[in-house]
Amino acid sequence: MGEPKPSPRRAADRTGRVPAAALAAVLAAVLVWVPGAHAAGPSGDGGGAVPFAQAWGGNDDGQLGTGDGTGSTVPVVVPGLTGIRDLAAGLGHSLALLRDGTVWAWGGNDHGQLGNGRFADSGTPVRVLGLTGVKAVAAGDDFSLALLRDGTVRAWGDNDHGQLGDGTRADSSLPVQVHGLSGVKSVAGGDNHAVALLRDGTVWAWGDNDHGQLGNGRLADSAIPVRTPGITRARAVAAGGNHSLAVARGGTVLAWGDNFSGQLGNGTNINSTTPVEVQALTGVEAVAAGLGHSLALAGDGTVWAWGENASGQLGDGTTTDSTVPVRVLGLSGVTAVASDEGHNLAVTSSCDCRGQGPASCGCDDRPYGLPVNGRSLPGGGPAGPRTTVVKAWGENGQGQLGDATTADSSIPVGVTTAIGKVTRIAAGGGHSLAG
Repeated sequence: MGEPKPSPRRAADRTGRVPAAALAAVLAAVLVWVPGAHAAGPSGDGGGAVPFAQAWGGNDDGQLGTGDGTGSTVPVVVPGLTGIRDLAAGLGHSLALLRDGTVWAWGGNDHGQLGNGRFADSGTPVRVLGLTGVKAVAAGDDFSLALLRDGTVRAWGDNDHGQLGDGTRADSSLPVQVHGLSGVKSVAGGDNHAVALLRDGTVWAWGDNDHGQLGNGRLADSAIPVRTPGITRARAVAAGGNHSLAVARGGTVLAWGDNFSGQLGNGTNINSTTPVEVQALTGVEAVAAGLGHSLALAGDGTVWAWGENASGQLGDGTTTDSTVPVRVLGLSGVTAVASDEGHNLAVTSSCDCRGQGPASCGCDDRPYGLPVNGRSLPGGGPAGPRTTVVKAWGENGQGQLGDATTADSSIPVGVTTAIGKVTRIAAGGGHSLAG
């Protein structure tokens, strides 16, 4: 049932190198946290709002939101957005949920993934039309998702494989309701499929299914949600390139779909159209999925990874693929993870200055508010025990690791952000978000 070869995808993303953008006089800062390819932890609700959003990496489609199309290897502020409650990143677009329940989007829009009724890209945030009472957002390659507080889901953008879940295959530049879903707790977007976790612990999926990523034992796409059998009392879900993950009862992890690099974690390279158990993992609280690799955050604050590793995305200091979980080096006290394409983000709950240096931890007690247009941003003050730190590893050709380089890293590196306590993170095709 499986072919040990990579699925065709996202080749265009891996081509150009974006020149490093200079961050006006800066090198003083702490790091912060945000969740994965969508991101707010298993509940889908990340808590209180944070003041503003930052972005870094590729910007060919305007996905950094700065309006100038210039990529950056360090975080830059997304202008005009305050009171961030959630963030999500797609292949070339970005989403932000604000405290007032509105959703804003920026970047590529050739399939209507910005949700503003148009198909023109936007380098600055535009409001997604017709959405109120939103609880969380998620993004696939070229489509977007919103979980409403009433437990229903809206989707917009690319729909070639039925990933909008409305029973059609017509793209939509405005949000449409995902058919038949209610009582949804969290939602995740993959390349061209989506996965939802319901409050009753069941898992449902829709969209592309050519590798079995819907988990229903078939290989036919579905334009409406279908139940992934054999999963009850699940606690979290994630959607990757062409595979899916769920945290099951007891903290074990189930995986299904494409397995060309071992991203199912069961010791093989054989695809599976039904869930299989990831080897040797227990006590897992959250999961994240990239193009050909997977991550798990354990309850003890450690992170484990498996699958493709050509760019160091497993974080174990090598570039060797692994069909079983390996521990990501140098991470402890992690509170959230995010993944997409070939890079990952993690938020740690404390800042250990030993070996980190002043740029990443504010170890010399300099303020961590970065100057923007001559002004200090919110969050200034010396680094202290409440500081959180964002780490990144894997592919970095567009500066998506945020460490002022374009060199891949097989171990986590620090990201210098302008917020003392990050609570939202998201990883896109070649860019990253934090808030």
